[in-house]
This record gives sequence, structure tokens and C-alpha cells, in this order.
Amino acid sequence: MAVAETQLYAKVGNKHRSKSTSVLLESLLAKGFPAHIAQKALAATGQKTIEDAAKWLHSHCNDPSLDDPIPQEYALYLCPTGRLHDHLQEFWKESKRQCGKNRAHEIFPHITLCDFFTCEDQKVELLYDTLKRVGDSFSQCFPPSISLSLHSSTSYLGFFIGDSHANILKEFALAFSSEASAQADCHVKPCLKQLHLTLAHKFYPHHQKTLEELAKCINPGESCRWVAALYSRDMRFVHYQTLRALFQYKPQNIDELMINAGDFVYVDPTQQSDVSEGWVIGTSHRTGCRGFIPENYTERASESDTWVKHREYVFVTASRLFTQTENEPNVKLNGEVHNPSMSRSVTSVLSLQNATLRRGVLVMRHGERIDQVFGKSWLQQCLTADGKYYRADLNFPSTLPKRKDSMKHFECDPPLSCCGVFQSRLIGEALLDQGVTVSYVYSSPALRCIQTAQHILQGLKLDQKVKIRVEPGLFEWTKWEASRVIPNFMAVTELAEASYKIDTSYRGNFPLSSLVPSESYEEYVSRSSAVIKQIITACPSKGVILIVGHGSSLASFTRPLLGLPARDSSNFAQMVRKIPSLGMCFCEELKEENKWQMVNPPVKTLTHGANAAFNWRNGIVED
Repeated sequence: MAVAETQLYAKVGNKHRSKSTSVLLESLLAKGFPAHIAQKALAATGQKTIEDAAKWLHSHCNDPSLDDPIPQEYALYLCPTGRLHDHLQEFWKESKRQCGKNRAHEIFPHITLCDFFTCEDQKVELLYDTLKRVGDSFSQCFPPSISLSLHSSTSYLGFFIGDSHANILKEFALAFSSEASAQADCHVKPCLKQLHLTLAHKFYPHHQKTLEELAKCINPGESCRWVAALYSRDMRFVHYQTLRALFQYKPQNIDELMINAGDFVYVDPTQQSDVSEGWVIGTSHRTGCRGFIPENYTERASESDTWVKHREYVFVTASRLFTQTENEPNVKLNGEVHNPSMSRSVTSVLSLQNATLRRGVLVMRHGERIDQVFGKSWLQQCLTADGKYYRADLNFPSTLPKRKDSMKHFECDPPLSCCGVFQSRLIGEALLDQGVTVSYVYSSPALRCIQTAQHILQGLKLDQKVKIRVEPGLFEWTKWEASRVIPNFMAVTELAEASYKIDTSYRGNFPLSSLVPSESYEEYVSRSSAVIKQIITACPSKGVILIVGHGSSLASFTRPLLGLPARDSSNFAQMVRKIPSLGMCFCEELKEENKWQMVNPPVKTLTHGANAAFNWRNGIVED
């Protein structure tokens, strides 16, 4: 540590440090940690316990930025607690279920008092002192309840703060800003515009009415204790995506990242273009190390999940005040509250909305295809000299369906692998467990899609009741066909003779002869939009319409239903490559409102890792 920095620390520490923070720092210094690193650990963990800071230091022992003088960013929020908080969290949960995630879900319910600002690690405790002093001075005039009025537009939904109460909050924010700037040498910008508590932001316009109905169930006058809370975040990763690890991953190569289940990883979307498919490169929040991780080991997390709560000041209306003890454990910021006493108004509205659901459309990609595992030359690996099929690996199908033309056509129309068959049946069984009623099944003419539909129906125990309608219009964008010609698909009669449950009486909306090789993106979008509308018209009754197609199907067949324009062709391929085998989207119809909405699929996705070919001789017998 530089001499000037040491002197600065000593000056600030002797004059301003509270006893408890001094004890924490001195304990770390006694363990041999340099002062600037010890302060960094305390700032990164909210200066709560020695154990938290020591654990952080141990985890970051290989962090290449450990010695960098990069401060945390801090913000002051006013957060609701009590019953109002519970109802806001129930709104968070239900709005996500019915309308998907929007920008508001990135952060917990709050009113912003001061925007994010930086503070040097050795001066953070001065912010704590400032919060307490300013809180004490405003405790007598803080309103018993805050006036909240609902405001809605096509991209924003939230509560605006009444003018008289907003003025008090602005004065509080201004006082904190002035004192923090003077005491801790920070440039703190108070929020002096319209104060608000956001419920939804940057959502699709057609979700506005649904969100409004849910928001009307929140009683803004519910009992609530307001808390002024100081949070921090790592300023280096403000514009990154945050991923949460679902499973542990142990590196196989030197450039890969070790992650544990629950770890957070920061990923810069602009750095992923050159990364191999199925992988991302990111920085671990827990260790500070950087490397590659399998993308299917992660899920998107909320922005605030990695934030640290430092101190809070609780405003109590009976002219009494309490401050959080410094050893109070950190609470989960964006947790879902399962409140058994959810208001009757919320329950009744949800019941009413569920009653209006008439149909569902489940669009799914096919299961694992054989050439996905064994490459384009898979057929050569499993044919004898006289042209007969044999199983070259246990993941090869036990048999291939008989077709009248050459087996060579399987190269452009490959079947599922054995694992793909298992995946499909497992999805069907999961749908059965969830009580999903599939009334209609449509499939692309590709063999892998038909097989997927067949095994899903078997898992659902519907293979003797529901037949598969082969719809050529569901085939993927023909520009992506490597051979630049339409594959020679098996005929409907051949499929039926091979024991696939095909509706031989069905006549497609888009004849196979109409598929154009190397069609333009506009032609593909137009075809997809027309076909999905024709399918919806042909299936008027209740139940789920299952559509088994390709990775491109998830966007091209759901966005027309939702009234959304097609994705830009430049990022369409990038989106499709991230959709795994049996990835799915689910839309429900709100018939009384004459619209469709996208909600969570009825079952979870199936995640699994790679399993390379193994030769027992290598490394076991032979060197």
C-alpha cells in the first residue's frame, strides 16, 4: 500500500471509524491481510462480519483485479416492508408468470432516493454514519403512510408518490446527498424528479391491460414500514448480463471457469460472438476469475441478485426509530414471497383470468438428432459393405424406419438419436404429470420432428387417441438446408406403415411442393405466420395444440400469435442457435380479450452434459 494511501487511511480511521468497523478491520489486519485489500473485502460484503470478509478474501485469492483500486457503486433506496411488500412480490411473481419478465423484475420493489455513486472503500463507514444522522433528523416528520397513485402507459406501470410526501422524501435524499458528499467525498446525485415505485417497465404493449388488472389488486394503503437502505454493486459489470449457475462445473481445460451451483457469473453480450456454440465467457462474482462455462449450466438471473445491502434505517411512524444491527444477515433481494394470505381480490382476478383461457399452443423443438452427435457422415458409420444398417454406438437408433427410396435420403432427413427418443418420452411423461391435455398434434415433415411427436404422445399415453398431422409448412427456414434442396421426406403412407400414428386424412395447409429452396427470410416469416393462423382456425376447441418443429419455430410461430413483428434477420440465427433440443414456448388464449399471451411452459427444460465416446484400451491397457 502506498505511503500516501496509508496516511489517508490512518487519518480517516482515527477520526471517523465506528468501534465495530474498527474491530472488523483490525481483525483482518491481524490475520496478515494488507489494509487496502481488507477494506476492499469489507466493502464488498457490507462490513457485517469477519467471517464474511475472510471468506470473500479466500475466494478471491486468484482474482487478477484484487489489487486494483476499483470502488463499489452505492445507491440509496426507500424499500417497503410488511404486507405491502408481500403484495408487491406477489404481483412480481404473477406478472412474470402471465406476461414474462420485464425490466422491473431486475430489481426488487423500491423508490430511488439517490442514484448510484462511487465511494472509496476506506470511507464507506462514513456513509453509514450519514444515513443514521439524516434518518434521525427526519424521523419526526416522516409520513405515517406514503400516498401512492397508480399510473399506466404502454411501456410503464407503477405508483407515483403524492406531492406532499414526495417533497419530504426529496428533502431527505438531498440532505443525505449533501452530507455524504461533504463527509465521504462522494458525488451523490439525489432524485429530484417525479418519485415513483415501478411495477413494470419496457413490457410488450399488448400486456398492458393484464398488468393493470393485476396492479389494481394491490392496495397501496396496506400496512407498511419504509426502510431507507444502502446497496452496493460492482461498477465494472453494470452493463453485463448476470447468469446463475444451476450445476457445478469443474474445468476440463485451463481457460475454463470453476463454478458451483448458485454462483453468479457476469457475461458481456458483446464478447460472445467468437465463442464456440454452447459456451459463454464470463467473470465469476464469487471468485473474480474469468473463463469459459457451458451455457446450459446457467440461467438468467436478476440484476440485483449480486448487490450487497450495507445498512438500513427503518422509519417507524410512532416517533420511534430503529437501525439494523451490523451483524444482521443479508436478506434475499429478489426472492419470491409465497404468501398464504394473498388478498381475495388478487385470487378472484387470477381465477377470472384463468377461466377465460380457452386454448394453449405449445411450440417445441425436436429432440436430439443423430447427426447432432455423430456428424454429417453418421450414415456411413452404421452401414455394412452390403448397405445394411447396424448400430455403431448405443446412441444410434436400434432400427431405421423402412422407406421405399434409398436409405441415403436419411442423410438430409436424419432420425432422432436414442437419447433423443428418451428425451421426447420424458417430456411427454412430465406433461402427463402436470395434467396437460393435448388435443391436437402438428409436426414438421422432418423425420426427427415426427419421431419427437410420437414419443411425446407415448409419454402422455395418448398415442392411441391423438394422431399426428404432418404439416409441410412447419418445416424450418429452407435457406439453412446445406444441400440447398428440399429434403426427400418420407411419405405419409410410409410413416403410417412404419407404425407412426399419422393422421393420413389430414391435408396440409402448405403443400410440400410449395416449399421453396433457399427461401428469403421474408418468405419464411410469411409462410410461418400464415400456417400458424390456419392451425389456430382449424383447432377451435379447448386444450393444448402441440406443434413440433425446429429451433426457428419457437419465434416464428409464437410472435404472430402475440401480435409481434418478426425478429430482425440479423439476430434471428443468433437467437435460434441458443435453443436446445426440446426447447419450448407456451402461449395461452384470452378469448374474451381476443388475444394471446406467452406464459411459462407447463414443464421445465431438460438439461444434460456431453458424454464423449470411450475406448477402454486408451489409458487403461495401452499407454
